[in-house]
Amino acid sequence: MARPHRSSREPEVPSLNRIVMAKSSRRMIRALDPERLDAAEISGRWGEQFGFRSYERFIYPEFDICAGPFPRPDGKPRKFDLIIANQVWEHLDRPYAATKNVRRMLRKGGHFWVAVPFHIPFHAAPLDNSRWSARGLKNLLIECGFAEDEIQAEQWGNRPAAARNLELPWPPMYDEGRDTLENDPEMPICAWAIARRT
Repeated sequence: MARPHRSSREPEVPSLNRIVMAKSSRRMIRALDPERLDAAEISGRWGEQFGFRSYERFIYPEFDICAGPFPRPDGKPRKFDLIIANQVWEHLDRPYAATKNVRRMLRKGGHFWVAVPFHIPFHAAPLDNSRWSARGLKNLLIECGFAEDEIQAEQWGNRPAAARNLELPWPPMYDEGRDTLENDPEMPICAWAIARRT
């Protein structure tokens, strides 16, 4: 049986694995003027914090981004200014097909923000299939049709955080007195990227 999956909303004490990613990503999304955006989130609730003009959630299995773009009643793809996928892509059977489907759902000038783990334990919910570094995420986005110069990708991690990921209960919650947030580029824990459709 899979471990229960935490809500994507940030807890009072954040996960060590996501604290740096969350701060950086909030800056990325706030720079887009969220109150002017029609946004969608795939299988999460992290986007609820931004005050978008409109915000919809698409939850698996009712909506399977690998199977195709989410349709309007007339069958054409739904269109958004921003699509969010927080800690979802590692669970997909077809992440390349899913990324191409996201791109089809973006309006011209729209953005796709995606965050994924790299060095963390296996966590099937219901599957656990892929891992990406920042460069790997950038490659995925390029191969799915986003222009290289329209992608910003980052990663964070360090060896003490990697060791904490071996402890139970998992995931480790951030402890300011114990945990360092220094980044070691050779030990990524998580990666995130934002890509603009041209």
